[in-house]
Amino acid sequence: MKEQDKSSTSDAGGVRKAGKEANEKQSDSKKYNFLVRTLWTFVMIAGFFITLASGHFWCIMLILACQIATFRECIAVTSASGRAKNLPLTKTLNWYFLFTTIYYLDGKSLFQFFQDYFIEYRVLTLLAANHRFICYCLYLLGFVMFVCSLRKGFLKFQFASLCITHMVLMLVVGQAHLIIKNVINGLIWFLLPCGLVIVNDIFAYLCGITFGRTKLIEISPKKTLEGFLGAWFFTALASIILTKLFSSFMYMTCPVKDIHTNFFSNLRCELNPVFIPQDYRLPPIIFDKLGISVITIKPIYFHALNLATFASLFAPFGGFFASGLKRTFQVKDFGHSIPGHGGITDRVDCQFLMGSFANLYYETFISENRITVETILSTILMNLDERQMVSLISTLTAILFKKGVFNEQMYKRLASIYNAATEKLV
Repeated sequence: MKEQDKSSTSDAGGVRKAGKEANEKQSDSKKYNFLVRTLWTFVMIAGFFITLASGHFWCIMLILACQIATFRECIAVTSASGRAKNLPLTKTLNWYFLFTTIYYLDGKSLFQFFQDYFIEYRVLTLLAANHRFICYCLYLLGFVMFVCSLRKGFLKFQFASLCITHMVLMLVVGQAHLIIKNVINGLIWFLLPCGLVIVNDIFAYLCGITFGRTKLIEISPKKTLEGFLGAWFFTALASIILTKLFSSFMYMTCPVKDIHTNFFSNLRCELNPVFIPQDYRLPPIIFDKLGISVITIKPIYFHALNLATFASLFAPFGGFFASGLKRTFQVKDFGHSIPGHGGITDRVDCQFLMGSFANLYYETFISENRITVETILSTILMNLDERQMVSLISTLTAILFKKGVFNEQMYKRLASIYNAATEKLV
């Protein structure tokens, strides 16, 4: 009996010891994961600001890299790789459609960075002038390749794969294209929406763990209504602070024209009216007693509050959608690209929705749609051949002569030069 008691006591002690060791290992693992996550957070922040300082072009390259990585992770999560190995062209077609879509959507945007090369290389001019037709032919080729790759017994999987590919292209590449347009319109339209989403995510977590009680959505049980609404307040506050900071630099507010532009380029431009202080009359019923009738403020602050509202109330649903996708395919993260953070998709799932809205908002309420020398030059280089360019210059010279800019002698000399150039090009 005593031996049994000793045995049971030693067994219990062994269980307690094993449990203690397991708890210590779990605690050490949590500390390690926290350190790794913190380290890579600072690495990502530093890398992001280095990219910003490097110039608009490198910001565009960062967006392209993120959309490619996101596409790869989404396809990897949703595809049955075991069955795909036995099928021809399945993975190849996924990547083919990706780069065809990127070329179609972003080609025109990137062409303006290389206008000088259009004059030197005729092939580039042809590619730019026939951009849509080339893209259609490329897509048609992919469609034919897909039909030719169909195999009995795998039809359901192959058509599901095609549908998933196009869904990801629409949700990722289509919205990333609009974010690239934000960069070209001015870095503030790229950086401000990104910053608002990050601030909202942080304060949704802090408000949720502090006073969160009511579950917000079934697909994400850790999200609370209190955290959701609390984050809205702090995001609105952050929008004022970030706008004050960013709008102080022309590097942030000016649209890009030169591929070599960076933080040290002393970028200058005519400011959009939203960055210029304006007077606003206040309701006299409320403010007459305070002796205030007019306030002077930049309109950008009102626009920033609207962006903050979207970042708080609608952009998080991009994350909820990603959570639902992960639960559907029973995965914790989209990948392991970033140690401690999961995949690229886990970090940018809300940014795509936010970026596309920011572009729509800019084009609807802020853009002046001004015709500039740069936009006209870009159109000429991408659509006219050399003879048409000479004809255009000759016509403009005649108009300037009639306006008195050129005297008769100068005009005749220039006209003879253009005529000789035209004869040479015939």
